Amino acid sequence: MATLPSHQGAVGSKERFFKYFQHEVTALQEQMDRLNTTSYSGGERNDAADHCLAGIDRLSHEVKDASSYIPTYDQRTYGEAVKALSEKLQNIRSSFDPPKKFQFKTRKNPSAISLSDAAELAQQSKLRVPGYNSDTSNATSSFAPTPLDKLSPTEEKSEQEMLANKALQNVQHADTEAASAVRKPSFSNAKSVAISNHSGVHIILPTSASHATSSGTVSNLRHSVVDLSPPTTNGGPFAGLILKNIKESLVVCGQVAGPAHITGVENSVIVAACRQFRMHGSRNVDVYLHCSSRPIIEDCEQVRFAPLPETYITSETSSSQNQWDQIDDFKWLKSEPNPHFKLISPQDVIEEEVWKNTVPGGHSISLDQILKAVAVLH
Repeated sequence: MATLPSHQGAVGSKERFFKYFQHEVTALQEQMDRLNTTSYSGGERNDAADHCLAGIDRLSHEVKDASSYIPTYDQRTYGEAVKALSEKLQNIRSSFDPPKKFQFKTRKNPSAISLSDAAELAQQSKLRVPGYNSDTSNATSSFAPTPLDKLSPTEEKSEQEMLANKALQNVQHADTEAASAVRKPSFSNAKSVAISNHSGVHIILPTSASHATSSGTVSNLRHSVVDLSPPTTNGGPFAGLILKNIKESLVVCGQVAGPAHITGVENSVIVAACRQFRMHGSRNVDVYLHCSSRPIIEDCEQVRFAPLPETYITSETSSSQNQWDQIDDFKWLKSEPNPHFKLISPQDVIEEEVWKNTVPGGHSISLDQILKAVAVLH
């Protein structure tokens, strides 16, 4: 096999790693900057912080792996940058959980227990709230409303109870829907979107969720279809989006103003329009993509790329550069053709009719029909 001369290969690898490192540092800084606006209800903020920590740790290991072709001085510079990221994240997390001051607590009248106390006790399985479903194995989408303890003191307790009961009713109503039905969850108080722990469902984000796109997470998905595009078509795009642990599913991401991080996706189809695309630890995935920077994959196999279907193109995407086919694989620095990904041939690209008429679903279109139409199922 033909290879680059050692000097040219080292220089090329060094430059590619430098660009990759810049992209990753920028993406991590943006994620950390958004932590302050991420809801802590349901553990979303902790999950987002853990994701940042995992990204910093991974970047640190990648610097060590690249030590064979990066000069010692550059290694120190990269190391200092990683350390600075780690310290920034630690400071942000410390601001979330400041040291608690010692204080005397008055004995509470059990009959006057607050809603926030009741929710906490229910979480600890010490008190069962009427209608509270403790089985989260089949939990529906968790969309974080404004926490009760952050409500204005001037608000009436009856209003708090109404909001809390409404949130519980939304969850219970979605749980009772048939698995084959198209679900359109409510987002009246949501600031971000988190969809997790689903199997055999078709979920479409309603346009009313356009105010809930500060961040998005889709995780632990099996044999399902999730369409996040409606609120981002004419409303605001997601600031950032995370997809993780997804199998045999179709995810239409919609518009993402920042990075889209995809981890642990298998035997699935992803449709995304984003500024940065990062895929890790995934295999057998078809990606229909519009990306204004070079997409990056790592530890991936059998990934195929195609341009974004016209159905999902907006005025913003049509006016920006699309580098969907300029993929960088930082686990393949050789000059030979990369075996980890390829471009989908025009004759194998899913027809526009499927994206426009089949994927949205309907009374006469089943979940399996959609998955077969986009080649998730055969």
